[in-house]
Amino acid sequence: MSNSKANNHLIDNFQRRVNYMRVSITDRCNLRCRYCMTGPANWRPKGQILTLEEIQRMVRIAVGLGITKVRLTGGEPLVRKGVVGLVQTLHGIQGLQDIALTTNGTLLGKFAQPLKEAGLRRVNISLDTMDAAGFKQITGLDLLDTVWQGIDKAAEVGFNPIKINCVVMRGTNDDQIERLAGLTREKPFHVRFIEYMPIGINPNGAQHHFLSLADMRARLERMAPLIPVASQNGDGPAQRFRFEQAQGEIGLIGSMSSHFCNRCNRIRLTADGHLRPCLLADDQIDILTPLRQGAGDDEIAALFGTALASKKGGHQISFSGNCTLRTQMTRIGG
Repeated sequence: MSNSKANNHLIDNFQRRVNYMRVSITDRCNLRCRYCMTGPANWRPKGQILTLEEIQRMVRIAVGLGITKVRLTGGEPLVRKGVVGLVQTLHGIQGLQDIALTTNGTLLGKFAQPLKEAGLRRVNISLDTMDAAGFKQITGLDLLDTVWQGIDKAAEVGFNPIKINCVVMRGTNDDQIERLAGLTREKPFHVRFIEYMPIGINPNGAQHHFLSLADMRARLERMAPLIPVASQNGDGPAQRFRFEQAQGEIGLIGSMSSHFCNRCNRIRLTADGHLRPCLLADDQIDILTPLRQGAGDDEIAALFGTALASKKGGHQISFSGNCTLRTQMTRIGG
């Protein structure tokens, strides 16, 4: 990995340029999604979570190293007090080109307008079903109507595109693929179907939840032909398609069956102050301790280099292998 102030690039050992940081601003969530919260909700004490000022400093340092895009995640980021002010401050960092946020949508009706005014550019909403009973089964709460109110508000204030993320689980919500995909015919939404990943559990018993990207695509193609959409520079890992005359798009993300590690441009900052170079690996570097021990910006910047030095060429998680990711998603950030 090279960390060059001359060209402001973070480049790992596999010559992948890292310019995108996902920042978890809280491990807390107001839902209990079964694939995300795979263990008890043992939230970190407040003193073990990065302050908003520490997050701002980390982002500023990261932008100085070549990070151009930041996505705020959780837990549920909108439960964190001060989130609008944080977005406004990050928006003022010179060189940061894009601020996005991933949310479960339950608080989006309240926050969509102030977030847009603060400088947030895009929102992704996690929505795994359009069925109220199914929503309660997956999340633990009967809040589907509230989520739709949030989505409508986000569209009203001008967020575009609005991306809807669905983690597909066989026998749980795979019957929703066609309904969610059908949204794109009438709305300019980008609906993205994501393969289930065994995060925070032993993968050897989880295969029955898995529906492959190929199976999802076959289901969609029975609805209508999928027309490929050309990827643009900076696009994420989704394979993009649309139905003829549809207003929106469909994305397919195959984290398990169709690895995209070779073009990974991400690093993660967890709410409890660790840099994680890969979602599907437990490797991480402690940032919180040096921050609070008075480390200077150059010392913190060097830790990005240490983190990227451990970034693997690809993840090793599989349903039949021995590699187990111990950390549950709420501790990592989506």
